[in-house]
Amino acid sequence: MLIQNSEPRIIIALDFPDADTALSFVKSLDPAQCRLKVGFELFVAAGPTLIEALQTRGFEVFLDLKFHDIPNTVAGACRTAAALGVWMINVHASGGRRMMEAAREALEGEGKRPLLIAVTVLTSMDDAELEACGIGRGVDGQARFLAGLTQESGLDGVVCSAREAPVLRQELGTEFLKVTPGIRPRGSEAGDQKRIVTPADAIRDGATHLVIGRPITRAQDPSAVLAAIHQELLGLET
Repeated sequence: MLIQNSEPRIIIALDFPDADTALSFVKSLDPAQCRLKVGFELFVAAGPTLIEALQTRGFEVFLDLKFHDIPNTVAGACRTAAALGVWMINVHASGGRRMMEAAREALEGEGKRPLLIAVTVLTSMDDAELEACGIGRGVDGQARFLAGLTQESGLDGVVCSAREAPVLRQELGTEFLKVTPGIRPRGSEAGDQKRIVTPADAIRDGATHLVIGRPITRAQDPSAVLAAIHQELLGLET
């Protein structure tokens, strides 16, 4: 199946400390070519007004706050996030089935509900770090286990490493979203990501959306880097 350009697969991580820096950066971007991810640091600094400002500029927003609390609290947080009109929100799958089901149920009935996905294993973690937390099945095993639990809980997909995408595509199907951080164009530094792949390899292996931060946000010409990634993806088969 050829990659379709009807909706952007690239999600740019706005890992900036304040709204002014983020809004200045997005001036160089085309909303038809990417979506934007707002995480903890930026949301705490700028709040909902930033989300509105980005949407006014035509961007769809992935609000990456990784909710993880008791079911009722997470349900309320998801309901409030949905009211902001964001495109996607997420929770931690390790919060368990009841928490994820409560999050999903909180979004039911929304006129245009956001996509709801769950984080499996952070891409900054490896087997040794999981074992130190008392989880002995390793990164791959834990990611597969939590992805299966996420699907059983009725969510739309998971955040996972692109290295886990092939087996998750096989086990959970192509419609189940696989949003993959740790994407680095060839020649980029790995940074703090331990499980990384190139954009083309990620899509080829089953990723549905690519989260890319510093290779674009710290580039001298971000729009040129984004265009080069799109060119790399053109014509790929998934």
